[in-house]
Order: sequence, then structure tokens, then C-alpha cells
Amino acid sequence: MPVIKYSELKKYLNEASLKGFGQVYLIFGEEVLYKNTLNELVGAILPDASKELNYEPVDGADDNLHDVINKLNTYSLLSGPKVVAYCDSRIFYTKEDEETLLEKAKEAYNKNNLKKSAKYFLNLLSLLKLDYDDLNQANREKIFNSELALLNEHSWIDKLLEYCIDNKLSINNGKDNKKILQNAIEKGFPRGNYLVITTELVNKKTGLFGAIKKTGIIIDCSVPKGTRRDDKAVQAAVINESMRSILNKRGKEISRDAYNALYSLTGFDLRTFANNIEKLTDYIGEREEITVNDVKSVLKRTKKDLLYEFTNAITDRDVDQSLFFMSTLLSGGDIKHPLQLLAAVANQIRKLLMIKSFVKSRYGKAWYNGCQYPQFQATVMPAVIEFDREITGRINEWDRMLEDDEMLTKKGKKSKSGTKKAADKLFLIAQNPGSPYPVYRMLQKSGRFTENELVSAMQSIHDADLCFKSTGQAPKLILEDIILKICRKYNPNKESRFQNV
Repeated sequence: MPVIKYSELKKYLNEASLKGFGQVYLIFGEEVLYKNTLNELVGAILPDASKELNYEPVDGADDNLHDVINKLNTYSLLSGPKVVAYCDSRIFYTKEDEETLLEKAKEAYNKNNLKKSAKYFLNLLSLLKLDYDDLNQANREKIFNSELALLNEHSWIDKLLEYCIDNKLSINNGKDNKKILQNAIEKGFPRGNYLVITTELVNKKTGLFGAIKKTGIIIDCSVPKGTRRDDKAVQAAVINESMRSILNKRGKEISRDAYNALYSLTGFDLRTFANNIEKLTDYIGEREEITVNDVKSVLKRTKKDLLYEFTNAITDRDVDQSLFFMSTLLSGGDIKHPLQLLAAVANQIRKLLMIKSFVKSRYGKAWYNGCQYPQFQATVMPAVIEFDREITGRINEWDRMLEDDEMLTKKGKKSKSGTKKAADKLFLIAQNPGSPYPVYRMLQKSGRFTENELVSAMQSIHDADLCFKSTGQAPKLILEDIILKICRKYNPNKESRFQNV
């Protein structure tokens, strides 16, 4: 039976509606594409009236395979075809996918999606024939490939294990589910019942893949991730098709400049690109065309302010946005070295610490939560400026004392202080007193952190700096750990008091 590409789906569905559908489908590749494909396929097989009762999706966990096979061997409640979908299946994963599974578990954890992270992680433990007791810290680097550079900070695994145990999630270390499903497919199931398997990864060497290829239809939704010209062309075609689908449904258009601006901000991130198109169509209201100014107004992710957006997301304790802007900056060539991002984070945390000092000082009495901007301008900003002057005076006095000590010990030899003025500015809250609004926003954001959290964050930044300079760990993973430590545990619906990171 054929293997068809995602781009050929509409043609195939038109032909299958006339000639008949296959009984088994495997859809793999890009998540957004295989989910869209599943919806279109189910819609083509089942009339709208019967879809609600004759479509039975099953979560792709290994321990749900028994339910899938039972449903396939049971006739539908209503007459007509029945579709059983084994969604987001991990059944093709092998030990060769160890690195991929661990990376995906960490990525989902960083986005605070513990449920999804646990699925990847439990599948990895199943492949490696491990139990929870095997994962003490002494064993982890022996169990997992040390080159993954994911284990430099173990707390995420501890938290994930705690989540799995608390929710009584089991590890399937016994049955060979690939063989079980292969046998079920080869044996067959009642006519009129259809099986659809969706998954990100497939192993084409397995007997299961061979059985599906022999008796069913395979739909390839993978997209090359390389940077070659041909790869870029495929990525652009997929993005354009997704965009057109959304715009046509909403009766909208997008200018070429706006498309280029949006694509330069997201790259090939299909989910983010599609979400942004939907935001833009909502933003323009009755207008028919999205312009480049709309992109700048709504998304605010031009290369000029990407670093600002990154640090802004950090101080908002927004994990998803922080990770998004970090990845965009690293992949877009907008920075010369990842240490620039770490330095930017350090500057923000240092400024928040200075704001905490201001609020605790005699100058900070004018500030309170809920203070409106006009009142801030009238009473708080002058106090901030006075506080900065006092801090500057103290620094100057300390410098004079140090110079006097050096003159005594070095017999008159003066110290070099060419960068002194630049260093002094790091400790100012209002580095530009003529622009008070950024200071107002930072004071508001300081309420999202306790002083202990900020001190702990500075220590973590120091540790990360050492990792950058003395280990071979991947810069992206080091930065991800810092983002998680600083941003996690913030709940905007609760008071501004948080546990220490």
C-alpha cells in the first residue's frame, strides 16, 4: 500500500471517497500536521452525524493498547463505519530514541506541562527497562548518556518523578506492544472498523511498520529541519499552506511584507506561526489585510527589541515566552555569544534587587502596590532619583577608600578604573531619569519576586556562568535551566509571595 506525503492528502481523500479507504492508517511527523491530517481523515470516513458516536480516540500510552484492540474488535453503536484513533502513540520508540525522549521530556517540563513530560519520560523508562527506584542521583549519569548535558541540574527529574508517583503513573516494562499491535493488524478486525495511529517518530525497521506498510496507508507529515535550500523551500510551503487555511476560513489576506516580518520572528515553528496568524486576524477586526504594522503592533518581536522582550518575559516569570525568545535569539544570529543572554538576565535580576533595597529604605515609603502612574511620577520617581544619588555617593566613597588602601600598599601607585563609570550605572535604578515609565514597570514587577528568590537567582546565574566557561555543556540547556529556576512557581492569582527557587 502507498506512502503518501502530507501535500498529497487532499488528492488521496478525493480518490478514497470514491474507491474506498484503507483499514489501517499510520500518520507520523510534525505534530500540528498529523493532527490536522487526522481530523481531515476522520471527517472523510465518517459522516458528520455519526462522528460523535463512531469516532473513538484513545491516548497513545502503552498501557492503553489493550483498549485500542478491544474497540477495534467491537462493532459501533450505530450502523456504518467506526474509527479508532491511537493518538500521539509512542509505540515506535526504541533505545535509539533515548536522547530524543529525554530532550522532549525536559522541553515539556520547562513549559510546565508535567503531564506531557511524564509521558515521554515513562516511555523512556519503559524502553530502558527501568523502575523508579533505579533513578537515584548516583545512577543517573550511568543510565543516561552523559553527553546529553541534561543532567547538570537534577531537580527537574526529582520533580517529575514526584509527579509520576503522586499520580500513580505506571511504567510498562513487560509486554512487547509493537508485536501485539502487529499481530492484531495482521489478524485483521471487523469490516467497517478503521485504525488510525498518530505519532511523531517511527522506526521503519520494525515489523510493525512493515505490517502497516503492507496492509494499510502511511501518511508522512514530516518536514525537513535542515538549512539547505530545498529544506527551506519545503518549510516555507508548509507554513504557507497552514497560513492560507486559516486566512481563507476567516476571509483575510496578508501582505508580503507582513508575511516576511512574521516568518522572520518565528522561523519554522508551525504552532507559533499559526497562533500568531489567528491573533492577527482577530486584531484587524473588519479589515481584510494584515499589514507589517499589525505584526509589529501585536507581536512586538522585531529584531530590534527581541532582547528586550526576552528580559521582559523573564521579569514577568513567563516560562513559555522566555524560552521562545531565547530560542529565537540563539537561532536568529542576533547575538554574538549566548553569554550575552545570561548577562542580560543578570542585569535584570540585579536591578530588581536594587528595587527591593529601595522599597525597604526610607525613600521607598512613597511606593505601594497599586500605585497609579501619575502618583508614581509625582512622588515615587523623585525618591528613586534621590536613592540613586545616595547609592552613587556610597560607591564613590568606597572607591576612594580602596584607592587610599592601594596607595599605601603599593607606595603611591594608583589603581586603574577606566570602567568605573560603566560599573556604577549597573547599580542605578533609573539609568535614564528622563524616562520614568520603565522604572514604574520594574517596581510593579518586583512584587512577583521575594528578596530570597532574587538572591538565589543571582547564585544560579553565577553557577551558570561557570558552566559556560568551564564545561562543554550546551548553552541552550544551561539557559533553559536558568529560565526555569527564575520563572517557575509564579501564580498571578495568588499573592506576590513565592517559594524559593
